Amino acid sequence: MASPVKAKKHLGQHFLVDLNIAQKIVNALPQDDLTILEIGPGTGVLTQYLIEKENFTAFDIDIESIDFLKEKYPQHAHKIHFQDFLAADLTPFASKGNFKVIGNFPYNISTQIMFKVLEHRADVSALVGMFQKEVAVRIAEKPGTKAYGILSVLLQAFYKIEYLFTVSEHVFNPPPKVKSAVIRLTRNTTDKLNCNEDLFFKVVKASFNQRRKTVRNSVKVLSGNAVVESIYLDKRAEQLSVAEFVELTNSIETAIKK
Repeated sequence: MASPVKAKKHLGQHFLVDLNIAQKIVNALPQDDLTILEIGPGTGVLTQYLIEKENFTAFDIDIESIDFLKEKYPQHAHKIHFQDFLAADLTPFASKGNFKVIGNFPYNISTQIMFKVLEHRADVSALVGMFQKEVAVRIAEKPGTKAYGILSVLLQAFYKIEYLFTVSEHVFNPPPKVKSAVIRLTRNTTDKLNCNEDLFFKVVKASFNQRRKTVRNSVKVLSGNAVVESIYLDKRAEQLSVAEFVELTNSIETAIKK
């Protein structure tokens, strides 16, 4: 059976080869009967611990990986899909109830994966994933640091986020030039923020797009000539918690409606 490792080296892929790390990642996923979606199974280092589950589906856009896994697990070939997760319709999975996401995520699209999870936050109950360490830190970071950013706020609004462990570059083939990290997201009890959620997303993004400026300057594009009254206007984006961004959003909406 041909391995996709050699075939994919030219694509800059880095395969996890440490089975202890793989088992830790799988074990970190909540142990319930919800559907599991794996993104980017590659050589199947995580898949081997999940493939026997009836409610399991894997997505990969690399045909060598897909062919390899289908040949290795012919009785489970229907669970392995040659499809881009970012473009996939998740409605069929959501129709069966909440589902979980796991993966050694391709680092070049890991941020996009998280935004897709946000879009489906009502359906994604948990996520355990391997990220480039800097991205993992950014997602899990608390207010008041340079790493705290758009993803930190938006994801922490709806998920409890835990930085689980750092992963050495030496457990991959070929080794990447950066360290990696595994984090876990668990859906919190917030069904809806106490504000206009569409505006909240815009306020957070606008604030961090000009993070060197105070929030007052950053949100002018949203408030226009409206006079916004808020104690947070003279702070910078990284100083505001999720709750404070909610308050700021309400202040901006009130000003716009006057």
